Parts: sequence; structure tokens; C-alpha cells
Amino acid sequence: MSQRDGTSPGADAPDESAAAADVTVPATHHRPTDRYGTKPPVDRRWLPVALSLAVVLLGCAIAYIGYQKYGPKDIESEQLGYVVVDDSTMTIRIKVTRKDPAQPVVCFVRAMARDSVEVGRREVLIAPSTSGTIEQTTTVKASSRPASSSIYGCSAEVPSYLRAG
Repeated sequence: MSQRDGTSPGADAPDESAAAADVTVPATHHRPTDRYGTKPPVDRRWLPVALSLAVVLLGCAIAYIGYQKYGPKDIESEQLGYVVVDDSTMTIRIKVTRKDPAQPVVCFVRAMARDSVEVGRREVLIAPSTSGTIEQTTTVKASSRPASSSIYGCSAEVPSYLRAG
């Protein structure tokens, strides 16, 4: 019997699989246009608009988060100074600014020893007023000689035992 090319099976015929391996396939595979038609052009006019919109939205999100974190607070406090009166007493002067001056505020002030250990603490009631910014001086009793002071924090949640009446 002979093969398709007319040679006998025992003859040195070129192997079809080897011939197929020698065929190089182009790097880009093209569709036959007579069979599938031409590819429609890709419209990418929306890409710059979408990227611009994404950048604007990202900028707005960053601005909002920054304003929430670093913007003005409802209650801001500042320590104006302190005086060590004696081995167990310190006076602390603070300034508190509120968004709503009619709202009472409680601030926690601390007296600290040289090694930064808290030796005294006091809750200070900032009563409602007509002014948004109040300066107040308070006295803190300490368990040992105070060396410095700080404002631990302020809150609009005033405990009932500090409210008058």
C-alpha cells in the first residue's frame, strides 16, 4: 500500500507531525476577515472622562477624611499655664473653645510628677455661657510634688454629679 505521497510505508517518508511542528504561527492571531468581517473600531473616548471622574472622586474622599480628622472639633482645649503652689497643690490655667457655647463641657486635667507619672487629676466643669471661648483656672491636689500638667481631654458628656441643681 502506498501513502498519500505515493511512497511505501517502510520508506523514509517525512513525518507529518514533524512538518506541522516546523510551521510557525504568527505572534498575533488575525481573524479571517472574509469569514468574520472586520473588527469594529474601539471607541475609547470614555477613558479620559472616566479617569478624570475617578481622580475627582478620590480627591473629594481624601478632602472629606482630612476635614473629619484634622478639621475644627466641637470642643478644643489648650493649656495656658500652670503654677506649682506647694508639694501637693498645682493651679492649672486652661482655655476651652466650644462650637455651641450653651452646651456645658467637662475637661479632665492632670498634675504629673517629674517622671511623668500622674499624681493628681480633676474634672473641671465649663458651664454654659454666651462666649464660645472660656479661660478658666483650677486647683489640682496631688499625692506627691507635681512638676507639670496636661489636659487629658474634654467632653460634652457631663456627669450628673458635676451639673448644678
